[in-house]
Amino acid sequence: MTNDASSLYAKTNGNECGRTGASTSSMEGKNGKSSKDKKGRKEKKKEKIEMKKARKKARKDKKRWKDGHERPGAGWCDCITNDHNHSSRVGRSSEVNVERMEVSTKEKEKEREKKVAENTQGSQKRKSKNLDADEDEDEKARDKSRKASKKKRRRREGDAGCSKILLQTDDVENNDEEYDGAPCHHQSERAAGGETTRRQHFPFEYRHILAPMVGASELAFRLLCRKYGATLSYTPMMNASQFVREAAVVAANLSNKGEVNVGRGGGGGGGGGDDGYEKYDYVASSNICEFQTIPSDRPLVVHFAANDPSDFAKAARLVEGHCDAIDLNLGCPQRTAYIGHFGSYLLGNDDRELILDIVRAGRDAVSIPIFVKIRLLDTIEDTTKLCKQLRDAGASLIAIHARYRASWERTSSGARDGPALLDQVNAVKRSMGPDFPIISNGNVITYDDVVSNMKYTGADGIMSAEGILDNPALYLPRLGNATDDGCREIPIPILSPLCKDGNHRRCPVDGGNSNEKAIRKLRKKLREVEAIERKIEEVGEGGINDDQRFKLRARSKLLAELKQLEDLMARTSEGDHRPDNTSRQIPPPTESVRLSELYEAASDKLVLACEYLSLVRLYPMKIRSVIFHVRRMCRDVLERYQLMEECVSCGTIDEVEAVVRKCDQYAKNPDTFHFDCLRAKRDKEALEAKRREEGKRRAYEDRMTRKAKREGLADLDHYLRIGAEVPSVEIIARLKGAPREVRLAAWKKDHSQHCMSYHLEDGGCKRERACAFLHVPAKDTRKFDEDDEVAG
Repeated sequence: MTNDASSLYAKTNGNECGRTGASTSSMEGKNGKSSKDKKGRKEKKKEKIEMKKARKKARKDKKRWKDGHERPGAGWCDCITNDHNHSSRVGRSSEVNVERMEVSTKEKEKEREKKVAENTQGSQKRKSKNLDADEDEDEKARDKSRKASKKKRRRREGDAGCSKILLQTDDVENNDEEYDGAPCHHQSERAAGGETTRRQHFPFEYRHILAPMVGASELAFRLLCRKYGATLSYTPMMNASQFVREAAVVAANLSNKGEVNVGRGGGGGGGGGDDGYEKYDYVASSNICEFQTIPSDRPLVVHFAANDPSDFAKAARLVEGHCDAIDLNLGCPQRTAYIGHFGSYLLGNDDRELILDIVRAGRDAVSIPIFVKIRLLDTIEDTTKLCKQLRDAGASLIAIHARYRASWERTSSGARDGPALLDQVNAVKRSMGPDFPIISNGNVITYDDVVSNMKYTGADGIMSAEGILDNPALYLPRLGNATDDGCREIPIPILSPLCKDGNHRRCPVDGGNSNEKAIRKLRKKLREVEAIERKIEEVGEGGINDDQRFKLRARSKLLAELKQLEDLMARTSEGDHRPDNTSRQIPPPTESVRLSELYEAASDKLVLACEYLSLVRLYPMKIRSVIFHVRRMCRDVLERYQLMEECVSCGTIDEVEAVVRKCDQYAKNPDTFHFDCLRAKRDKEALEAKRREEGKRRAYEDRMTRKAKREGLADLDHYLRIGAEVPSVEIIARLKGAPREVRLAAWKKDHSQHCMSYHLEDGGCKRERACAFLHVPAKDTRKFDEDDEVAG
């Protein structure tokens, strides 16, 4: 034992050791302080420090023992305490006993540390075992709760007599870092404790959605968005009552085989389906021409605006065999919705039972899910209550546009053009729980917005309207990174015309594309693959390039497509035709393309516009919708080269395409473009005039609201609903030739908010800016009014 330890031993054991030390010190000289005195003071100081450390360590050991660890073996301090009497007798001169004690102390210290380590490891195992047991109990409780709710839902659906699709569940974990990658049909959520809870899902993917838009989510645009990453699409908003009134036209187009023609397209193509897609041969219908579909256009949600339960149920039955879900519009903020009393204007308390009856009627009428799209109510509590009522009425999914239902007086967050209130979507989602799908809509312009929106709100999917109009490839990054995954094959919908069973039919637009021609192409590709395989046998895999490897990987898919086409041809020749209502179970036909090719095309908006125009030639749509999409996709380029006005005035697809080609020419040869100052001035004046009319509109709304308050009307919007309709070009032409009394009566009835002189007088309105009535240009069926027609 060292001298320091001996000193500490003597200090610990009381007076006897102290007397020994005193006698030793007395042997020193009486005069001055010797070197031994200095050394003694240093030793005492060292002893104090060692004692403090020893006491601190003893306290720690005692605490560990109280916390549940095994009591440690006796250390050297414990040994000192236990052997106090013996050490007092021996004194400092007993060096042999002290050294023996030190050896024993070291051995006991090692033994103690070993036991503490073993005890710690055992404690961790016990804790882990207890946690696993708790998780098992929690999982059993959740399973029991889910089974009870599922049983209750089945009983409710059975009482309603509805053979609704049962939503399944699955234990698939969802990594938050990877959810924006490959498509995921199951949705899951990690709870606070780290466990994974199961969630309802449909037999289709609903994570990246193209929103319903009036006149803007038509077939051609849906197919373009699907190619670049959208997994679920909605049709344009259609009026259910008008759709049902035209049921006689639908019935007249039913074939002997029970095939329903769906969608005319508003231009081009005759009856009979020879141009490759199902269609209504009816030009005058404003609703039916909005509904076009092909087998590649799946999964599809048909979007109806309705204020009558019976009409909604009938319209749902008409389209049930051609879609995967039916959606009720409770979010449209347009003035037409205000006048017709549908959309977001049904969200008031007075119409609550009506919209619940509409959902129930749809649920009882069809076997596919009923979705609902809503806007925010005045408080989070009201919105949550509405969502729960819709769920109980039979809604299977709710999409929430995170802006308020009425925006007459709102100009900041939550207004129609203001920032979306995503925190309210998050609150509703947490209240509804993980088992009910909630879709977030709003503030989505880029793919980074998609990722951040989904993480912030906790929503099960993202719906985009404005962002995807500007960039149809908004969802493309979900398929992978162009650098790392550029050579990966991506299945995209086949965009060529198809009949309902997947067959390629002869199409007058593209010069013919029969089954025989498709089979010949597939066999040609397979011959190329066989040649590549022979080359590998001769020179090895190092002798082929990346393109040949890509073709080689597609061999199995080509064989499957060839077999499918040959089987379809055999069935057709034997007269075997599938019933129309089985189309939901047939997977949409796809083809493969490299991801790098998609990224290359998506980087150029002019290329996207050309793709869209080629699809419009296959599936014709109203020219104003075509113009609108090209304007949105190529806005920056059109404004840069001052071609926006020329684009808006186009009357045919050829003229629109010529404008796009002109943009491309200017982009490749900038020296050929010359800036027109006069045109720029006209564009600026037109923008100022539009802003003035918006200000006059707000002032008129304030006056009419004050008038209703003065008269004590319960409905403050009463006068805003009267005469709000914008006159069309045809109405203006008809009224100009009518007597003055007839013009006044017709104008007062339907267009009283608008200036009659501005529309009917040869010189226009003489008061111009001072006029209190609206100076809104007459509606032209050829043009697309973006502000009035895009539903959010």
